Amino acid sequence: MPVLPRLIKVTVVATLLALTATVTGCGSDASDSAKGGTGTEAQKEAQSVENGAYPVTIDHEYGSTTITKKPERVVTVGLVEQDATIALGTVPVAVTDWFGTAPGRIFPWAKPLIGTSPIPQVLPGTLDVEKIAALHPDLIVALYSDISKKQYQLLSAIAPTIAHPAGQNDYSISWQDVTTTVGKALGRPAAAQKLVDGVEAKFAAARKEHPKFEGKEALMGSLYEGIFVYAPSDPRGQILHELGFSFPADVKFVGKDTYGESISPENADLVDVDAMVWIDSEKKVRKAVPTYGNLRLSREGRSVFVPEDFGDPVYVSTSFVTVLSLPYMLEHLVPRLAAAVDGDPATATS
Repeated sequence: MPVLPRLIKVTVVATLLALTATVTGCGSDASDSAKGGTGTEAQKEAQSVENGAYPVTIDHEYGSTTITKKPERVVTVGLVEQDATIALGTVPVAVTDWFGTAPGRIFPWAKPLIGTSPIPQVLPGTLDVEKIAALHPDLIVALYSDISKKQYQLLSAIAPTIAHPAGQNDYSISWQDVTTTVGKALGRPAAAQKLVDGVEAKFAAARKEHPKFEGKEALMGSLYEGIFVYAPSDPRGQILHELGFSFPADVKFVGKDTYGESISPENADLVDVDAMVWIDSEKKVRKAVPTYGNLRLSREGRSVFVPEDFGDPVYVSTSFVTVLSLPYMLEHLVPRLAAAVDGDPATATS
């Protein structure tokens, strides 16, 4: 299986009316462990609201959401938003299970920032409205998600809820938009933009250091029903574009809502590009793609393999794409891409 965003489905045990009554009637029962923590002094400073930040209205797929004051109890229904909230000084009370096994789904790049705050509760990937309501959030973030309009309405009955931007496919919001949108919601838009600018500067530095990336064709993929290739609109495809690579015109995507496409192993020549990142092991790729040894990817050492290992931050960072994970990913993956794109099998890409 490729590392695909899990499709979030709703579990509704009560009607919307009953749910609303539950939310308003049990405000003092949340346990201390579920309360948002204050963290370190540095984190307290990072939580400060910028002048003129509220009220703020955020437009999205299902309309607009107005936030009048700084949220204290944030639940992330989207699959990666915890990093942006933590980077901006607020540790979520709960996150949604998708990727990895780290406690609270807080990975090494985010862990130093949570201070003394409680580790977030991990909610199931299947959206459970009652569990979210029991946490008494004052903001629900569902940016990197596929929530439906009905799900949005249910969540909005609990707390202000932000869905993904209008006109964008599910799971295609960029890490930049995740960060700046969370920044607006948390009253720290300037701080959020500064974070984005800092990471974009790292991409610019990588492009400058490796001018050979410019115009070269590159893909990121894994094994699923053949060779699964991540689309240019997917955050993984976006990484390569931001490094200067181009997407091969011969690889087509079917349907508006796709974030990737499977290519038959018989058509492996379509992925025989200047560099490819496989979120899989070389052993598995060679077994699944019988002609792999004949491709330039193999003959010229143009593949970068990142085998599945949830204990490996490099593996995690290739799919859990955030303002915090990207600097780590760039540090470890860019030198391997440089070795791949040179076409010299003697330069190691591992």
